[in-house]
Amino acid sequence: MDSRATTTPPPVGRRERNKQRVRERLYLAAVELFVEKGYDQTSIDEIAERADVARGTFFNYFQRKEDIIGAWGERRRAALVTGLEESGTFTPSSIARLQQCMAVLARINQEEPRLTTAMLTAWVKAGRPILEEPYVAEVFAKIVVSGVDQGELNPGMSPIGVGNVLRDVYLGALYRWANQSSDTTGSLAEELQQILQLLLDGMTATKAT
Repeated sequence: MDSRATTTPPPVGRRERNKQRVRERLYLAAVELFVEKGYDQTSIDEIAERADVARGTFFNYFQRKEDIIGAWGERRRAALVTGLEESGTFTPSSIARLQQCMAVLARINQEEPRLTTAMLTAWVKAGRPILEEPYVAEVFAKIVVSGVDQGELNPGMSPIGVGNVLRDVYLGALYRWANQSSDTTGSLAEELQQILQLLLDGMTATKAT
């Protein structure tokens, strides 16, 4: 038996816990201010003051204000992984998994609509859609590979190509949703499922008769 499988990680020390708490305070202070004032109108001095730390402390955890956007993206990626696991990623049907993925993405955004809108604006202004790795597209692509292998999806498709298309339509729906007024009753989840179904109509493998 491999002893590594049963080894538990060492407990986090007090110093590390304190560092994590300060980083969390800075992150929360920053995103609160982005929601209240906007990304461009928020200064590092204001973030440090809201977090009740010295200005120089900010740079011990983030090299620049833009790094807050990266931290936000990392949390969303973790939330996607967790959400897929909780909703049953390992269901045999790749079509059901694509539907679950869209549902989780919608939930992540709709849980904190004002934060999503503020950070999405900052994300675009910082050029992140071009600079960041297309993580969501890769998640979609893996599901498509499974669907092709299982005979559910058209074998002539490029998985990463389909993944990119699904990511693009997701982002398009997200931008439209974020641009709506705060009192809208429109559902991002419903639109994403409708778009996915339209695409699936052309992706589903034709069964021989």
